[in-house]
Amino acid sequence: MTIKLENVGIAVRDIEAAIAFFVDLGFELVGRDTIAGEWADTAVGLDGNHAKIAVLTTPDGHGQIELFEYLHPDAIETDPTLPNEIGMHRVAFSVDDIDAALDIASRHGCYPLRGVATYRDIYKLTYLRGPSGILVMVAEDLTKNRGPAE
Repeated sequence: MTIKLENVGIAVRDIEAAIAFFVDLGFELVGRDTIAGEWADTAVGLDGNHAKIAVLTTPDGHGQIELFEYLHPDAIETDPTLPNEIGMHRVAFSVDDIDAALDIASRHGCYPLRGVATYRDIYKLTYLRGPSGILVMVAEDLTKNRGPAE
């Protein structure tokens, strides 16, 4: 059996704001739709499932996220996930320039939880709160910009 990761699904309260955030980071919007009907109820396990969806792909074409804005049943507001809670809690992206990524995020009101850290002179990284309070990790590989003598 082969297995391939298709996408990471993220429920958001405002799909347009979430699309704008990810597009500004360099993602490409590859499709959007409104889903409803018996097939959607069965697949997702919610009666009366009705949602706006959008699929975005990373600039390298290897990863996708699928955003959902539930129209029915009503979305359930929860406290934002903490980094140490059990379960899925963040989506992570490598970037060529973390400062540029954080500048883009700040234009959407999204800021690091505490600051930017450097891990063993290999990565600069941070967690930030993205649209709808989702945790987004961005990391810059510091080894990619080093010359052979470093």
